[in-house]
Amino acid sequence: MTCAKCQHSTVKKFGRYGRHRVQRYRCSSCSTTFSDPKPATTFAVRVDETAALRAIQCLIEGCSLRSTERLTGLHRDTIMRLLIMAGARCQRLLDARMRNLKCNYIQCDEIWTFCFKKQRQVRKDDPAECGDQWVFVAIDAETKLIPSFAVGKRSRDTTNQFMSDLEKRIADRCQLTTDGFHFYERAVENTFAGRADFAQLIKLYGDYGQFGNERYSPGRITEVISKVRDGRPDPEHISTSHVERQNLTMRMQMRRFTRLTNAFSKKLDNLKAAIALHFGFYNFCRVHKSLRVTPAMEAGIADHVWSLTELLTACTPTTESLAVHQDRQ
Repeated sequence: MTCAKCQHSTVKKFGRYGRHRVQRYRCSSCSTTFSDPKPATTFAVRVDETAALRAIQCLIEGCSLRSTERLTGLHRDTIMRLLIMAGARCQRLLDARMRNLKCNYIQCDEIWTFCFKKQRQVRKDDPAECGDQWVFVAIDAETKLIPSFAVGKRSRDTTNQFMSDLEKRIADRCQLTTDGFHFYERAVENTFAGRADFAQLIKLYGDYGQFGNERYSPGRITEVISKVRDGRPDPEHISTSHVERQNLTMRMQMRRFTRLTNAFSKKLDNLKAAIALHFGFYNFCRVHKSLRVTPAMEAGIADHVWSLTELLTACTPTTESLAVHQDRQ
């Protein structure tokens, strides 16, 4: 044992303190008292790292909060703190690494979810985060990388924020395809300013009951309209198929997006943390079946498949509170 102040190596035991009976020491040279140094931990909660990793892995694979509690033996409040910590670190990692990307064909779409209650149940005095929430997602059709995403209402402000963030991450001119959401046209014009070949793909669906009586079946596509908004996009690459397939991945991998369950998010911050964790794991850790590597490796921003521990420690803050209070879900 070495003194933390004068680095003298002669110390004596100086009693214990606390309910955990932590050993204290006293330096024979400068009489400074100190305790055993705390071991470096990966997570912001005092739990076994193996159990914490297993809990985060369960959340990534689509388990609900309470099923994760039953599988790991950890309390759901602890699991919620782990999710908040992991989501914050993944968000910092994505902000740091997703820069100067060479993406040729970008596809954008939105996926619906809700927070605390559905929109029809929202009252005037409810917080603004209650009700419908939309996740705006951009995907590179070639590398399957997710360079940018945004969470918010399906409004002009969220669309502008999403496009502005996407433009900052793309290095060169690209071809951009979105759905027919009308706010995209002005948002792309304001952010890319002619530096993207922009087209919108509008899909028209038949009414429910027109092709059958299935209540939960989506309407069949009756017509697809392709509109060139700016530049000269390649007609063969005007598509939103890849980003729509990514929407399915989100619903399969995050329990909060499963329809007709009570696993929905109760707080917007928790929803954002779960989404950031999903995209961090998807980009750096999950091997894409068609690519046989991760999207980050295909895009050239990683040289190997990251482990979950590596993902969570890649962007660790210098000081992080050990007591992060979050209500369940």
